[in-house]
Amino acid sequence: MLEKHFNHAQKEKEWYKIWESSGFFSAQPETKDKPYTIMMPPPNVTGNLHIGHALTFTLQDILIRFHRKLGFDVLWQPGMDHAGIATQMVVERMLLEKNILRKDLGREEFIRKIWEWKKESGGMITKQLRALGATPDWKRERFTMDEGLSKAVRKVFIQLYKDGLIYKDKRLVNWDPKLLTAISDLEVENKSTKSKIWYIKYPIKHESDFIVVATTRPETMLGDTAVAVHPDDLRYKNFIGKYALLPLVGREIPVIADEYSDPEKGSGAVKITPAHDFNDFEVGKKHNLDIINIFDENACILETSFRNEYSGLDRFKARKTIIKDLEKLDLILKTEEIENTIPYGDRSGDIIEPWLMDQWYVNAKVLAKPTIEAVKTGKMKFIPKNWENTFFEWMNNIQPWCISRQLWWGHRIPVWYGPDDKLFVEINEENALLSAEKHYGKKVKLKQDEDVLDTWFSSALWPFFQH
Repeated sequence: MLEKHFNHAQKEKEWYKIWESSGFFSAQPETKDKPYTIMMPPPNVTGNLHIGHALTFTLQDILIRFHRKLGFDVLWQPGMDHAGIATQMVVERMLLEKNILRKDLGREEFIRKIWEWKKESGGMITKQLRALGATPDWKRERFTMDEGLSKAVRKVFIQLYKDGLIYKDKRLVNWDPKLLTAISDLEVENKSTKSKIWYIKYPIKHESDFIVVATTRPETMLGDTAVAVHPDDLRYKNFIGKYALLPLVGREIPVIADEYSDPEKGSGAVKITPAHDFNDFEVGKKHNLDIINIFDENACILETSFRNEYSGLDRFKARKTIIKDLEKLDLILKTEEIENTIPYGDRSGDIIEPWLMDQWYVNAKVLAKPTIEAVKTGKMKFIPKNWENTFFEWMNNIQPWCISRQLWWGHRIPVWYGPDDKLFVEINEENALLSAEKHYGKKVKLKQDEDVLDTWFSSALWPFFQH
C-alpha cells in the first residue's frame, strides 16, 4: 500500500545503505582498469557541513560518478582531520563544565578523553555527507591520527630534519594568550578597530631636546631597543646616531635611520620593539638591535629590573598604568583617535600577541622552488591561467613555516632531549634511547619535546600515507 506522503528522508537512507553495502563506491586496485583518484580534503572531526563543503564535495562527486560511468577504477578517498586546536577546545570546554582542567588530568588521560569524545561525538560531518548522497569509498575511511598517517608524519619530519629543512629557531609567532599556543597567520582575524595613538616624548641623552614617538602600544615600550626615523626626514636628520633615554626605564637606545619609518604616519618617529612586533623584529635583525621580551605566556609583564611595579600586570592594565606614569612626568604630548587593525585569534576571540619564542620551522622557501619551477615549465598548470600570478606572489614571498603547537592533541614532535639538551630525532622513543646510549656511552633518561605538529603538517601528507 502506498504511503499518503512520500518520506524522502527515509527512502534516501534505505537506498544509500543499499548503495554502500553493494560495494558500488569501492575502488578495485587489483583490476587493470585505468585509475582515477580524488583525495577528499579531510574535514575537521569537530565540524559540520557548510555551504563550502557542500559545493566542494558535490563537484568532486560529479567527477567521481562521471569517471565510474566511463569505466575507470575510481577512488574517492574519505577521511577526517584531527583538528588539533578545535578538538582540544571542544573537549576542554566539556571538562570545564565539570570543573576539570586538562592539567588536572595530565597529558595521557586528557588524550584518552579526546579519543572517547571522538568515538561518541566526532565525525558528524561524515553522517551529513552520507545524507548528501556523496559516494566516497567508505571502507577506506581514514583519520589523520591513524597509525598509517602517524608513521608517515614521523618519517617525513625526520627526513626533512636530516635534510636541514626542519630546524628550531627563536622567532616571533602569533601567540594566543587564551589558548596558550602559537597559531598560523590563517587563524588570525584582523579587525578594524577604533583605537588611540599616544605621542610620547623620548628625551635625547645629554640634551634638553626630545624626539616624539607615536605608538598605539605604550605598554611594549619597556622592550624598546631603538627609535627609527626615515633617512630622508629632515625633521630628524640631527637626531640620527644619537641616543634617546627610554622613558620610565632610563635605558639608552639609539636613534636609527630606516625606511620602515613612514614620515606621513604618526610623528614620523617609531619605537622599535623587536620582541613584540613582526616589522620591528626585521628592523632589529637588520640593525643588530637587542631583543627584549617583556611578556610571559599569559601576556603579563615579566618580573624584570625595568620597573617592579609593572611585574605581573596584564598587558592592558600595564598600558593604563604606564600612561598614568608618563602623564605624571609630562611625557605625553597628545593623544589621537584612529582606526587601527587589531589581530584576533579566530577561535579564542582574544587579541593575538607577537611573542618571541623557540619553535620548530620548515624552510618553506627551499621547498617552494621545485613547485615554482613546475609552473614555469608548464609541468603544472592553473586553470584559468591568471591564477599563476597569485601563486607566484605567494611562493616568491613565502616565509618560514612554524609547525609546532603548544597543545596535547596532535602528532607529538618526534624529538627527544638528552641531559645536555642534545637532540635525538627518531621514529620512536626506543630508537632515541639507543641513539642516546651510543652517543653518551651509557643509558640515559630522555625527555620528549612537549609540542605537537601543526594540523596542516599531517593534512599535507594526506595523499601519501599508507592505507
